[in-house]
Amino acid sequence: NHTRISEFVLVGFRSHPGSQLFLSVLFSTMYIVTVVGNVCMILVIRMDPNLHTPMYFFLENLSTLDICYSSVITPRATLAFLLDRRNISYSGCASQMFFFSLFGTTEAFFLAVMAYDRFTAICNPLLYQVIMSKRLCALMVMGSYLAGCINCTIQTGFTFSLSFCGSKEINHFFCEVAAVIHASCSDTLVNELVMLAVCGSIIVGTALAVFISYGYIIITIVQMPSAESRHKTFSTCSSHMMTICLFFGTVFFMYAQPGAKSSPSKSNTISIFYTTVIPMLNPFIYTLRNKEVKGSLKKQLKR
Repeated sequence: NHTRISEFVLVGFRSHPGSQLFLSVLFSTMYIVTVVGNVCMILVIRMDPNLHTPMYFFLENLSTLDICYSSVITPRATLAFLLDRRNISYSGCASQMFFFSLFGTTEAFFLAVMAYDRFTAICNPLLYQVIMSKRLCALMVMGSYLAGCINCTIQTGFTFSLSFCGSKEINHFFCEVAAVIHASCSDTLVNELVMLAVCGSIIVGTALAVFISYGYIIITIVQMPSAESRHKTFSTCSSHMMTICLFFGTVFFMYAQPGAKSSPSKSNTISIFYTTVIPMLNPFIYTLRNKEVKGSLKKQLKR
């Protein structure tokens, strides 16, 4: 009979004390930069009436999401490296998986929504304000979170319906779905198929929405008469394109590469990128490549 255990041990990035100290400093620094950068982005958008548009409404919500997303993983990992306390309770692991899946899925839908926003602004500029009403923007944000809730409920429910016995070790630095499934002593075929079907449909669906939107955007930009208009229009969506490439490129590399399951150390390294590095980089990408945000930030600093 399989017994339900009370805690797990996260064994990702086992290393000597010197490396653990380095990792704890690295993670804590990235987390502080993530929080400060995204909070500054939120404040700049809220304090400048010129930025109260659909695009910046979504960007403000993305910054909030990035703070939450990083907060689920990074502080716990930092303490684990600093204090070498890798135990996590059964309920704590389930909670971490739930919120990680929630915010990760929601971010994928957010990026798709933001791509549609840019498509509407560039391809249908005269109808932009009518189409992207406050009601529709709010519904899109709520719909993204709803999709995240559905996915995280399915993933967490299926994963923690399994039995865990013998080795309690999870070869990761947080409770990622695939890593926890592999620590189970139950038959995990159904869980793996469900994970593949649900996650695959979300990744492919949101990526298709992004690619189709930007396909139309690129066609519209190419057909513009002047080089100045093309450059100005492209600059308004270049930061979003960079964020999309970072997020979806990492996710595809993480879950679609042939050797992902056979190389836990590589998976752990890639996971750092999409759980910690991308939320840290997003506010810098949107600030450095956006004249309106830079201008607003300079005004706020002068005040």
